Amino acid sequence: MSSVLSARPLFLSLGLLWLVAFWLSLALGPVSLSLDDTLQAMLRLLGIPPGEKVGQAELILGQIRLPRALLGMAVGAVLALSGVAMQGLFRNPLADPGLIGVSSGAALGAAVTIVGGELAGGIPTLLEPYLLSLSAFIGGLGVTALVYRLGRRDGRTHVATMLLAGIALTALAGAAIGLFTYLADDTTLRALTFWNLGSLNGASYARLWPLLLVTVAVAFWLPRRAQALNALLLGESEARHLGVDVERLKRELVFCTAMGVGAAVAAAGMIGFVGLVVPHLMRLVVGPDHRLLLPASAIAGGSLLLLADVLARLMLAPAELPIGIVTALLGAPFFLYLLLRGRR
Repeated sequence: MSSVLSARPLFLSLGLLWLVAFWLSLALGPVSLSLDDTLQAMLRLLGIPPGEKVGQAELILGQIRLPRALLGMAVGAVLALSGVAMQGLFRNPLADPGLIGVSSGAALGAAVTIVGGELAGGIPTLLEPYLLSLSAFIGGLGVTALVYRLGRRDGRTHVATMLLAGIALTALAGAAIGLFTYLADDTTLRALTFWNLGSLNGASYARLWPLLLVTVAVAFWLPRRAQALNALLLGESEARHLGVDVERLKRELVFCTAMGVGAAVAAAGMIGFVGLVVPHLMRLVVGPDHRLLLPASAIAGGSLLLLADVLARLMLAPAELPIGIVTALLGAPFFLYLLLRGRR
């Protein structure tokens, strides 16, 4: 309890960072809005005062930037939570959600829809966004389920075997994506490339609600397993002696990660390094206690992705840089720093 109380200043700082990132995401873009204009537009969207005329600022916020900001917040939070779950499962602070193949499976599902749909004569425009998200989600869950099945032996889940299966299936999915890339025409190839780079562009409430439901479910469930994750850090045998059902915990962690990352990739494409960098950075700040690490990572992950999206909009304005490039530019140097720090 004392550690939770001592972390209050940290959570106040993270909350302030999130508010600033959320406001910047609403205010900055091709048409920039001041803080006062943003607040007034948000109030008018909420009907305060009633009967107020809707102007340009309200249309920009309500139809474009608000769903985009909420989407970025949800994607960042669920990727960071999934990163904490995988680092706890593998007991390695450099583990990433992509290790169990969910990202590559989702990418394969999207490639099947984008290229296969075009080869089959095209997908109706009205159904394309929903079918793309659904196929990516199913692909991520399918590959993860296969990885988990390959990692099971004699009624137990072997983490090392699951890791090797994830690497093998990721390579196999990459080869299949390469085949679809080879078969794609120029227009389809461009769509596939941009989807693999990740973007919050084209965010809508229809795409947002499924992801929000998954994010809330993961954010509700994982903190309930914080004590079990703390016990797992001591080793599987020690966790069993402390009364933790280790096999059930592994299933829950894999399932939550598959759901979270699959929904995030389905909504925004491939966005790397968030699930690696944010949990590791928060672990350096708050320590390994998952009671603090999980909520801190969720807030920091949402804030990081909102700030990365602002950079993606402004770096090459009026053009927009794919957000996956921005997160890679931020995350790869940090990952190299961690490797060098570990060597020292």
